[in-house]
Amino acid sequence: MMKKRYRAAALALVSLLLLGTMTGCGSSSSGGDKQIIRIGHNQSTNHPTHIALQAFEEFIESELGDKYDVEVFPSELLGSQNEMVQLTQTGAINFCVASNSLLETFSDNYTLFNLPYLFVSSEAYHASMDDENITGPIFESTKQAGFTAVTWLDAGTRNFYTVDKPIETVEDLKGLKIRVQQSPTNIEMMDRLGGSATPMGFGDVYTSLQANIIDGAENNELALTDNGHGDVCKYYSYSMHQMIPDILIGSNDFLDGLSDDERAIFEEGFELVNQVQREEWVKAVEESKDRAQNEQGVQFNYPDIEPFREACLPMHDDMLEKYPDLVPIYDAIQAYNEQYPADES
Repeated sequence: MMKKRYRAAALALVSLLLLGTMTGCGSSSSGGDKQIIRIGHNQSTNHPTHIALQAFEEFIESELGDKYDVEVFPSELLGSQNEMVQLTQTGAINFCVASNSLLETFSDNYTLFNLPYLFVSSEAYHASMDDENITGPIFESTKQAGFTAVTWLDAGTRNFYTVDKPIETVEDLKGLKIRVQQSPTNIEMMDRLGGSATPMGFGDVYTSLQANIIDGAENNELALTDNGHGDVCKYYSYSMHQMIPDILIGSNDFLDGLSDDERAIFEEGFELVNQVQREEWVKAVEESKDRAQNEQGVQFNYPDIEPFREACLPMHDDMLEKYPDLVPIYDAIQAYNEQYPADES
C-alpha cells in the first residue's frame, strides 16, 4: 500500500512537471538557479543499478553541483518502465533505465539484443556491449523518438523460475503461463519453447505469482531475492536463454542543451554508472544465489540448454532476413562468440 501511495504521489508530481514543460515553465527548476535532474528506474535501493546511479549523482554534483541537483527515484516511483520512457521522451524527466526488450517497441534495432542465445558466454556479451561499433547504431536509433541511450547496464543471464516444478526440459514449459517482458521477440521465444507468454510490467509479477495468475517467470537471480519472487517460486532453472542489457536513456532535449564541457563531464558520469553497476552486479548475484538457496529454499537446476537453443535459433535467421541492416552487427557479435566461447563445464 505504501509503495502505491508513494508512486501515486510521484506520478502526480511528474504530471505537474509535464504540464510545466508544456506551458513553458520547465520541469527542472528548484529554489535558486539549480536545475533538478530526475532519474527513474524500477529496482530497489539495494540493487546494483540504484547504487550505480547514486555514484552518478555524487559525481555530477561534485563536478557541477553549483548548477545541477540530481535526484534518483527507485522502485517505479515515477511509473512503470514504459511510462518512464514516455516521460523521458517528453523531457518531463531527464533519464530513466529501461529494459532492452521494452526499447524494441521504439526501435527495431533493439530487436537484435533481445534474440535468445545471441551470446554464447558472458565474456562475449560484455565484449560486444563494450564495442561502440556494435552498440552505437542501436543506441542512436531512437533519436527521432526523443531519447538516446547513454550507457548499458548488466542484467545478467535470464533463466526460468517456476512455482510448482523445475524446468528441466523444453517439454516442461508446455502449458505453463510464463511472464515475459513486453516485446514481440520474447513472446515469440515462449511460443517456440511451448510455453504461454504472459507479458506484463515487472511490478505486477510478484502478486501474479502469488495469485497463480502465472506459473512462473524468467529473469536473473536478483529477482528471487531483491523482488521477493523466491518466496513464491522454489525452482530456478539455468536455461540461459538471454543476456539482455538494461539501458540508461536520456532525454534529447536535456542532452542537447548541455555545453561541450558539461557533456564531457556527463559522459564521464555515464562511464562511471557502467563501471560501478557491473562491479556491484557480480557481488549481488553471488549474494542472491546464497540467500535464495539458504533462506528462501530455492532449488537451482542446470538443464541441458542445447534443446532450448535449437528451438530458438530459427529466430536468428528470421530477424536477419527482416532487418538486413543488422547483419554486420550480428556478424561482429559472432566474432566475439568465437573469441570467447562458452565454458563447457
